[in-house]
Amino acid sequence: MAFVTFDNVCKIYQMGEVQVAALDGMCFEIEQGELVVVVGPSGSGKTTLLNLLGGMDTCSAGRIMLGERVISALSEKELTQYRRHDIGFVFQFYNLVQNLTALENVELASQICDDPLPADEMLELVGLGERMDNFPAQLSGGEQQRVAIARALAKNPQLLLCDEPTGALDYRTGKSILKLLQDTCYSSGKTVVLITHNTAFTAIANRVITVKEGKALRIETNDHLASAESVEW
Repeated sequence: MAFVTFDNVCKIYQMGEVQVAALDGMCFEIEQGELVVVVGPSGSGKTTLLNLLGGMDTCSAGRIMLGERVISALSEKELTQYRRHDIGFVFQFYNLVQNLTALENVELASQICDDPLPADEMLELVGLGERMDNFPAQLSGGEQQRVAIARALAKNPQLLLCDEPTGALDYRTGKSILKLLQDTCYSSGKTVVLITHNTAFTAIANRVITVKEGKALRIETNDHLASAESVEW
């Protein structure tokens, strides 16, 4: 059984008198422990896909499953618990609390879930063992993104969702974050879904889902994975 299933998923937005289909019969599967890149141009449905999978929005039709759970059938209260316990989020902008240290930012996530991982160990994992007491303003963009990744991992989530996680970073720093996500997937066995418009990132993915006009245009598995260090864009 697949770990993630999108079964003919549709998402319709009402814009005045006009209906807009952000997703139009989206179908794909993801296996546990995979690093998955979802790629496509702006407006193709990537972020809607992530919002539905992360329980931040609900679909208009179809079925979304995580393991044996039908996520698309959860109530609002159940979706809140799902987001809290099962999903780790990493966004383009780091969303750190500015008056808390790096350690305190990661501990925030630990406080809201049932089976957290130690915040200090997660910061060590992302290479920030020496910067735990620094505030976000004292950290570079790449370091702040590492704090955000440590915060997501501290929840010990089933699924790590990353929305353009290198989009606000320079090339060298972006590559280091890409390597961190790749290493995290392989060392921890976490399932990582990375949303991007950058086709170069597909080289590191076990599975590539190309989306266009709200549909999964192509689903490809990658038998010859590249290391993040070798990716050029």
